[in-house]
Amino acid sequence: MVAKIIEGKQVADKFLDDITKRVNVSKEKPGLAIVLVGNNPASEIYVGLKEKKANKLGFYVERHNLKEDIKQDELLKLIDELNQNKKIHGFIVQLPLPKQIDETFIIDSILPHKDVDGFTPVSLGNLVNDDNRLLPATARACMELIKSTGVKIEGKNAVVVGRSSIVGKPTALLLLQENATVTICHSRTKNLSEHTKNADILVVAVGKARMIKKGMVKKGAIVIDVGINRTPSGLAGDVDFENVKEVAGYITPVPRGVGPMTITMLLDNTLKAMELRKGVNF
Repeated sequence: MVAKIIEGKQVADKFLDDITKRVNVSKEKPGLAIVLVGNNPASEIYVGLKEKKANKLGFYVERHNLKEDIKQDELLKLIDELNQNKKIHGFIVQLPLPKQIDETFIIDSILPHKDVDGFTPVSLGNLVNDDNRLLPATARACMELIKSTGVKIEGKNAVVVGRSSIVGKPTALLLLQENATVTICHSRTKNLSEHTKNADILVVAVGKARMIKKGMVKKGAIVIDVGINRTPSGLAGDVDFENVKEVAGYITPVPRGVGPMTITMLLDNTLKAMELRKGVNF
């Protein structure tokens, strides 16, 4: 048995078609601002992909490139300006930020209705209360990739490896909404493989190349690999793809898996933010 590959681009294209239709009938362009601090090569790539896709879809896009040594007050001033800018319906501050910047303080400064990454405490609190207006983009991407398999989530054992507020926790909450039985594993979990081998749905987001091995995966499981790591042999996920695909039922590749869907969910969130402001039902 060889797993079916969940190609992120193919799943994303269906959402992009819908986004295109909604943009075309709107009298206003959805406005997205992207803030990039410093010269992190990986961040440069991610921001470039987001900007290119947004422009292609007819969004109004602003990109703010800031110096590595920018002071926190200067960054906060820009965030305040974006919060007040009526042309901007949503914006993101690309992480990670330089050491002199308090990431939590910066994220907390974004108005919730413009938080298209879904990182603010209000966005996460809404998710806890099953309010899915603007979901964390990566977590939503994971869920849509799982749903694309056609496998019913309700009643399944789901294991999320990683407990970050960006991916792990929100993905676990979304799986709970779908009535899965959810376990969250992390760096202090004992006998990790005992948990992962019981997972019908396995989501991995830890940032450690090829950590999940073939013997740690249940036969026929859906495996969603959020990790992207630079190794001497090239990019690799948190899952040992070549071997795990021999036992999994479905698996996302790295790259071409979660990444394209995350960008698409970010753009859909931006459009939703505009629609929410106008009172449009979606």
